[in-house]
Formats: sequence, structure tokens, C-alpha cells
Amino acid sequence: MEVVIPRNTTIPVKKTSYCQTTKDNQSTASIEVYEGERAIASENNLLGSFKLSGLSPALRGHPMCVCFSVDENGILTVSAKEVSTGIMNEIIITNYKERLSAAEIKELIQEADNYRAEDEKFQQMAKVKSALDFCVYKIESALKKQNINFKLSTPENKKINVAIRMAKKLLDENDLHEVDLLEDHLENLESMFEDITAKIG
Repeated sequence: MEVVIPRNTTIPVKKTSYCQTTKDNQSTASIEVYEGERAIASENNLLGSFKLSGLSPALRGHPMCVCFSVDENGILTVSAKEVSTGIMNEIIITNYKERLSAAEIKELIQEADNYRAEDEKFQQMAKVKSALDFCVYKIESALKKQNINFKLSTPENKKINVAIRMAKKLLDENDLHEVDLLEDHLENLESMFEDITAKIG
């Protein structure tokens, strides 16, 4: 989760964030808007959500632009647009609907302070998992290239496949105590990817 408009920001304000598709040929993206202080999305207050449909067929990483605008009355408008085609959708959240009270916000701020160390560990884990997931994607995409398997020895193929299976297993686990293990595995996979791209030429 990304903080776009921090607490106590002067309004009116307009800020833009960029995100990407997470799968090849992804046709729909879900946009969720939260209010709160925690790094974990589910620990915050969900203000609303909407979908951006009809995305162009493309490889993972296709860019989208998400704009957050708060007017002088506190009304929040969130719009999402596919950069290449201009396809757009939006949601409008008033100052009253689903918003937190001053007392609830104060309580969430205190809660965020209490769980700061846990949230920082969660953010670190999320960052490493994202990098590991993308590295797996790059390797699997490279292995699909024509004739690459003929350029890798049987032991090399086996080693790569074992590493990919282990990475996917680690990505499915939620143990916050394995950040170092994930980082080591990421470093190993990145080295393998460099070797594969060198063989592809």
C-alpha cells in the first residue's frame, strides 16, 4: 500500500501515483482507497473501491495513472487511467460517507505508533517479496524464449527450476521472520537471471 496524501495535508490538493499491472494480458485493475495510518491495508479504513476495465493486452508492468484530488469541501475524487489508451474510471468520496471521526483518527494514530516496528517489518517483507516475484517472472519469461533450453545444461535447468519452485513457496508464506532468507534467495535468482540473459545473447 502507498501513502499518496499524508495526514494534515493542506487542501485543496491533487496528487498522482503510478502503478502497473501484475500479470501478462491483465484486462482489469482493482483500485482500493483507504484512510488510516497503518502500513497494512486491511488495518485501515476502506473508503471505497472501483475497477478499471478494458485494459489493452500487454506484458506485466503496463502503466496506469491514479490521481487523488481533495477539494476545499473535503470531497475526495480518485481516478484511474490507462496511460496508453486513456481509458478511465473514477470514484467520488464525500466528507461524510465512510469517513473516520476525529476520535477514530486519534485512536488510529496511537495504534500506528504502537505497531510501528511491526509495520516496518511488514513493509520490508512486502518490498523483498515484490522484487522476488518479479525476478521469478523475468526468469520464466526468459526460459520461454526459443532455443534457450538448448543453451542450458541439464544441471543448469534443474538448478533453475528448483530455485523457482523454492521462490514460489517462499512467496506463498507469510512468516515475517524470513526476510533474510528471501533476500538471499533473491540474490541467487538475480545471479541466475544474469547467466540466462548472457546465454540468450
